[in-house]
Amino acid sequence: MNTFSSKYSQVFTQNVSELWSAISIENNLNDTHPFCKENRSIKWSGDVHKDILVYLNGTTYVRDFSEWFEGKGYNLWIGEDGGPKSYVEWRIKEHADGSELSITVYPHLLSKWPKTLAFIPFWVYINPKLRSYLKSVLKGFKWNLDKNTTVPRNEFGEHSWFS
Repeated sequence: MNTFSSKYSQVFTQNVSELWSAISIENNLNDTHPFCKENRSIKWSGDVHKDILVYLNGTTYVRDFSEWFEGKGYNLWIGEDGGPKSYVEWRIKEHADGSELSITVYPHLLSKWPKTLAFIPFWVYINPKLRSYLKSVLKGFKWNLDKNTTVPRNEFGEHSWFS
């Protein structure tokens, strides 16, 4: 894993417990993710959490949760089955207005490149794309929690990697 990462945060009016319930429930991306065609669990019990995310464009990723911090967040690996994986951290913290959710992605893209060569493509292309994606994902959770309805697909604009 290289040291490049993309992060985005969203403030919610819901408290930490309510936000945790939303991000930790099985198959939650079906109602909250604007680029999700289908989210189904492979195993979701005890210490093992693993699911499949099918994007609107048909790209299919497996999410394998490596660490689970009850009420605070989790870490996971995501990528095509048998392919390279990106590392992702989801974290909840208290906020004056309720709670805040942050997602940080350490992408596998360019991870085998020397850092000096990967620097420009990461900051010019990959980071803006990832931040746009993360912003839409977090806005999808906010939509779902505030309106108690499923977020419409591509609600915050299409994404060239997943729509």
